[in-house]
Amino acid sequence: MKILVLADIHANWPALSAVAAVESFDECLVLGDLVEYGGQPGPCIDWVREHATLTIRGNHDHALVQQVPSPGGSPFRRLSGETRLLNYRQLRPSQLKFLARLPVTATIHLDQRVFYLVHATPRDPMDEYLPAEPALWNLRLANIDADFVCVGHTHLPMYLPLERLQLLNPGSVGQPRDGDPRAAYAVIEDGVVSLRRVAYDIDAAIAGLNECGLSGELLELGSAILQRGGKPPAAGTGG
Repeated sequence: MKILVLADIHANWPALSAVAAVESFDECLVLGDLVEYGGQPGPCIDWVREHATLTIRGNHDHALVQQVPSPGGSPFRRLSGETRLLNYRQLRPSQLKFLARLPVTATIHLDQRVFYLVHATPRDPMDEYLPAEPALWNLRLANIDADFVCVGHTHLPMYLPLERLQLLNPGSVGQPRDGDPRAAYAVIEDGVVSLRRVAYDIDAAIAGLNECGLSGELLELGSAILQRGGKPPAAGTGG
C-alpha cells in the first residue's frame, strides 16, 4: 500500500497540483492548514475533499472559519491575517462547512498499522512548535498508541524513529520553510517512509496571490517567501 501524506497546503494550488501529477497513491492523509498564505484555497479544498482518506484541522483552517483576528507582528502573521480575509471571501458555504467540521485529531488503521494524526502536538494540537528532538517527542507521545504519528505545522520535513513508534512530518506542500522552495510531502509505502520534493510553478502561485487581491508590501512578502523557500526578506516566525 502506498500512502501519500500532505500537510500545510496553504491555498497553493500550483504546488498541490504538482504533487498530484507525480504521485499515485492508494490512500491520502492530510494534516491540516489547507488555507491562508496562498491565493487559491478553493481548488485545494476541492481536491482534498475528493482524494483524501482522512483530513484533520490545522490552526489556519480554524482561524479562517472562526474569523479570528490576526494579532499582526511578524511577517508571517501579517501575511496570514490578510490572506485569511481574502480566502474567506473566495470560499463557498460548502467549503467553509468542510473546514469547520474537520476533526482536531484522528486515528486510522491502514495497511495493518495504526496512524495518529495531529497538526502540531497532542498536548496542543494546533499551536505548539516542537523541534526534532527525540527526547521531547517521546514525552509528548507517551500516551499515544500508534505505529505512526503524523504531524505538520512547522513546515519542516522530519522523520524520527522513536522508542515505540515512528514520527513523520512531511513538510509543507504550499509554503516550505527550510530554504528549498519545492513542494514537500511524504510517502509511506509498505511501512517505509520517504520524504520527497517536487518543483512547481511558483510564478503561477504568485499570480494567484495577486488575483485574489493581495497587493503592495504583502504581495512582495508572499512572493519572496515562496521564491526563497520560507525565508522572508526580514526574519519572522509564527505559522
